[in-house]
Amino acid sequence: MTLIRLTDVRKVYPPRVRGGAPAAAIDGVDLEIAAGEIFGIIGYSGAGKSTLVRLINLLERPTSGHVEIDGVDLTELSERRLRRIRSGIGMIFQQFNLFSAKTVYGNIAFPLEVSGYPRERRHDRIVELLEFVGLTSHAHAYPEQLSGGQKQRVGIARALATDPRILLADEATSALDPETTADVLRLLRRVNTELGITVVVITHEMEVVRLIADRIAVMEAGRIVELGSSFEVFAHPRTEVARRFVSTVVSEAPDAAAAAALRARHGARLVSLAFADDDTTQADLFAALGRVGVGFEVVHGGIDEVGGRAFGTLTLALTGPDEDIDAVLAAVDPAHITEVD
Repeated sequence: MTLIRLTDVRKVYPPRVRGGAPAAAIDGVDLEIAAGEIFGIIGYSGAGKSTLVRLINLLERPTSGHVEIDGVDLTELSERRLRRIRSGIGMIFQQFNLFSAKTVYGNIAFPLEVSGYPRERRHDRIVELLEFVGLTSHAHAYPEQLSGGQKQRVGIARALATDPRILLADEATSALDPETTADVLRLLRRVNTELGITVVVITHEMEVVRLIADRIAVMEAGRIVELGSSFEVFAHPRTEVARRFVSTVVSEAPDAAAAAALRARHGARLVSLAFADDDTTQADLFAALGRVGVGFEVVHGGIDEVGGRAFGTLTLALTGPDEDIDAVLAAVDPAHITEVD
């Protein structure tokens, strides 16, 4: 079931200087996000991803287009009705945005107070959230006494306080080290699986969406240029921007210097084979090489995994008569094999 739907959404900012041109931060985005999924939106700085996430809860109003939550068009609501919808959308941020003068307990209590959550039930709700994010022993600590990961856990607890259906995470791990990032992402996965909350993750880090997202949208210049399951985007990126992102976390063919070193070391022809567990290219190639007596050795690359599915790029050193090697390579889909110069 579609929970979030954006239809031809545009966000145009006025010129910064007199006589300048308007700036289109979001340029005709169509997007559907299903209830219960973890959806990743990735793009480089200036791609429009943070603007897009703020349009989902109308912290930014679109210049044109429609933003629907569970079939309700937010662009047509009064501010009063919009506030009620927003109470069902939690948000966490890169810089945590905690109240420095409030304790952990007080930070989590704040949205409950603002939303009119029954006073007699607030304490139990805060205790429940502290236990969920693993901060029971830090209830009376102040933000300055916490690590970055602990601060983000407070942010998550605060965002969950009013029992939202949607959680928006805007670069929520960018200020954290890799180990802490993994811990926070595991917590967000629990938010999704145990509480049934739809999570939208905005990031410029491909490793983040690799670890957590069910589906990914790749943004460039205010547009979604690629959309698919995490496996599809990682194993078969279709656009140059997606390929650049994937290359940051996935072993690919060696560059010219590495290829020269491999060729000198092995004295053989080098080919790079891209494969995924939704095809039989790897097994077919290895079998064909064996049938004609061509020797092969894996000398570069590796196997990666997304959502329990394997894919990768392996560079092989091939030894044997050129005509036999040529015959085998000619039978392989050229989309999967590249001879390394």
